[in-house]
Amino acid sequence: MIAVIDYGCGNLHSVSKAFDAIGEDVVVTSEPDDLRSADRIVIPGVGNFGAVMAKFNSSGLADCVIEEVRGAGKPTLGICVGMQLMAERGLEGGETPGLGWAGGVVDRLPVLGHDLRLPHVGWNEVFPVGDSKLFKGLGKTPEFYFVHSYAVEYEDNEGPVAAWCDYGEQFVAAIQFDNVVATQFHPEKSQSLGLRFLMNWVDWNP
Repeated sequence: MIAVIDYGCGNLHSVSKAFDAIGEDVVVTSEPDDLRSADRIVIPGVGNFGAVMAKFNSSGLADCVIEEVRGAGKPTLGICVGMQLMAERGLEGGETPGLGWAGGVVDRLPVLGHDLRLPHVGWNEVFPVGDSKLFKGLGKTPEFYFVHSYAVEYEDNEGPVAAWCDYGEQFVAAIQFDNVVATQFHPEKSQSLGLRFLMNWVDWNP
């Protein structure tokens, strides 16, 4: 069973439908007991980092999520702002502490001088790092769908980066550490390649 966390800030319907499409049992839930009984956890997120983090903390689910993800080590997927929440802090909507699981700082994409608009919306090539099983069967530079203005940054690029993307300048498209995978792109909106990525995550055993 895959539990998609409903804490008031996520693209829940599309995420749930994507797992349905690949034949997985999924529940969209705000109940701690569902997280405890789930085999895998998805942390979605859409919107302003500060506002999303506030909702996550006030949802009553934060302690349970930390217990199940970091304590019990359940395979976990973060999507979009769900990935950003794992950073040390975010600068959108004022400086806000994140969960601190993956380090880094969430900052505005550096598009000045590149004649590019924010938010970054649309399909872009992603460049996987190393030989991650998450990108198996997707080709060397698969295209995924993005909707965002901020991304995780690491000093000297020293972080658990699983993939990069380029929008004027290079930014982190995915991270992978311990039992956690997270993407800045939206696999649930990325058609066949996105579904294949989700299948790879379901098959992934950290």
